[in-house]
Amino acid sequence: MGSCIICGADVDGGGRICDPHQEDVVFDFQGDSPHQLVSDRFYRGVVDGYAEFGVFVDLAPGVTGLLHRSELDRRLDSLDWEPGDEVFVQVKGVRDNGNIDLAWSIRQADREFRGVLVQDGETESLPQEDGDDESGDDESDDADASESDGGADGEDADDGATESGAAHGDGAGDAEPVDGGTASEGATGATDDFETNDSGTVESDDSDEADDLDEDRERVDIGTLSEAVGDAVRIDGEVVGVRQTGGPTVFEVRDETGVVDVAAFVEPGVRAYPEVEVGDAVRIDGDVESHRGDVQVESEALVLLDGEEAEAVRRRLAEALTDEARPEGLQPLAGDETIAQLADGLLDAAEAVRRAVLESRPIVVRHPATADGYVAGAAVERAVLPLIRDEHSKSDAEYHYFTRRPLDDPVYGMDAATNDATRMLQDRDRHDEQLPLFLLVGTGSTVESADGIDLLSVYGVDAVVVDAEVADPETREAVDTLVSPEIADIDGDLSTGALVASLASAVNDDVRDDLRHLPAVSYWADAPDRYVDLARDAGYDVERVAELREAIALEAYYQSYQDKRELVADLLFSDGGDLAAHVSEQFREKLETEIGTATANVVTEAVDGVEFDVLDTDGYTHRYDFPPTPLLLDDLHRRRANGEAHATVGIGTDELYVRTSADVSVRDVAERAAELAPAADIATAGLREGKIEFLSGERDAVEDAVVAAVAEAF
Repeated sequence: MGSCIICGADVDGGGRICDPHQEDVVFDFQGDSPHQLVSDRFYRGVVDGYAEFGVFVDLAPGVTGLLHRSELDRRLDSLDWEPGDEVFVQVKGVRDNGNIDLAWSIRQADREFRGVLVQDGETESLPQEDGDDESGDDESDDADASESDGGADGEDADDGATESGAAHGDGAGDAEPVDGGTASEGATGATDDFETNDSGTVESDDSDEADDLDEDRERVDIGTLSEAVGDAVRIDGEVVGVRQTGGPTVFEVRDETGVVDVAAFVEPGVRAYPEVEVGDAVRIDGDVESHRGDVQVESEALVLLDGEEAEAVRRRLAEALTDEARPEGLQPLAGDETIAQLADGLLDAAEAVRRAVLESRPIVVRHPATADGYVAGAAVERAVLPLIRDEHSKSDAEYHYFTRRPLDDPVYGMDAATNDATRMLQDRDRHDEQLPLFLLVGTGSTVESADGIDLLSVYGVDAVVVDAEVADPETREAVDTLVSPEIADIDGDLSTGALVASLASAVNDDVRDDLRHLPAVSYWADAPDRYVDLARDAGYDVERVAELREAIALEAYYQSYQDKRELVADLLFSDGGDLAAHVSEQFREKLETEIGTATANVVTEAVDGVEFDVLDTDGYTHRYDFPPTPLLLDDLHRRRANGEAHATVGIGTDELYVRTSADVSVRDVAERAAELAPAADIATAGLREGKIEFLSGERDAVEDAVVAAVAEAF
């Protein structure tokens, strides 16, 4: 029986990784059959070549898998991989014929995994163990260890130590050596003449004293380190993250000017400075190095600050946060007066977002998987990513500190909240990440989202809600920051995309010009003239705006749970028009086909002077293809609502959608229908999309009750 290199748990069959940590390590595959691969594991591979439908990746000689383009988080032609490049992929599964299905891995470096293992057929071993000869020649092992990256030559300590094969530890306080780990020259420049003391600092055999700070050094700002590569420096700051790699411990340290990784080495996989935790004020002497474009500091000495020195660090950080986080003011796009009335709330929301960036807290944006929702989410993304790049020296920081997670429904329910809570707790426990800021745009402002928001509040997580619709009073009391019109009749032509585009310009005024066309794209019909004119000034005429809207709507539907970051950015910000025109053509073809089918099967009736179109969405729509039912009913209603008293009802197995030409409250309709059909358990499921749920066995009674309730409401 073996033991897990991450947690030490017993593993049956002599394996080296337990089931819960399978996805925390990357494997070098040295087998000879695809069927030896293990599904869901991450493997190192080499790009073999491209095809129209994806990328072929060699995992071993004669063992090649396909990374299909549908598995990518970007367009296939935007990949910068070349044949022969080393890449990291996940094995989704192996088919009976030996074909290997691969999935994309956002982690594309050794240091982003918690360990490295060799899989030779069905056996697992550490790289050192795999390289040992039968005579147990120690000289070979020592030579291999001394050649790893991250030595005193100035190469990257993170990468090299991971390649030594030891596992990453579990974070703060984990100071036990990993099986198979051997001392090697590391970020401190230690050699065999050095040993570690109890505190994790490095001592020479010739001295009983630990390495001390250099009294002659003066503090430098982290923001200037890119200009100090090769220099010995001192930095003072606060620890905002700790991660244990297979080699050094990496402390993420920030001061008032930026954030940098500090590598401290004792032995491969052994926690350096175990007394240092997130939130501590520290002083570090070290050398500035650059590897693959990332700046990091290789620590010579690190000490905890206390008393006045610690207070000085925290005071500088607090003053910098206050100065940098609060925008100077709000200038609504197109001078929108409705948005100007919400200026105080939008500035509070912008400050919360900017503060999260400065505090190195991840930001999670939740938005509906609609054209309006994607425009809103993309606007925030456009504003925040440059701030993250400016704040963090790591080139991939934007993927760690910003995430968009679209929602199938415009309700932040328990399913979404449970997913978010699980992820954030895993990131906290596995990687010592801070709990994120949640920014809910176009969702979270109604009572249907109350349970989800309550779950986040249990963990003290900050939530910011921004919605163009009027929020429920209960929600206003439940979230930290809420931006929403106070009264129902404030102005009926405000979209969430328009509101959030102005928020994004307050978050980062440098991208204001990039956002000018977004409000017009966010309106499905009758965009206000002020936004049409603003888009035209930005170079987007009415036709191009419509193409963008339709293209985003189509892409929002497919893999709706994915953010499609690069594809959406290409459409909204980098496309000359060809991509949007191509996708929008598909949108129109699919929509027209479904509209034709729906129109031929609509049942029209008049009730109390109201004309109803009722569509059986189970029988006369393709439920698992584009367009989604809400979008189809929107378009159907616009085309057929010739008079003022018109309603469209799409009814399925246990849910229905209502569209009306009058201002009818879906909640009121649901409550009245529940009185008329008490056995149907009728309830509002989505206020923003006019969605009502019921028991499928009472479908006929529900249809009659809803039609009657809508007619009464006109």
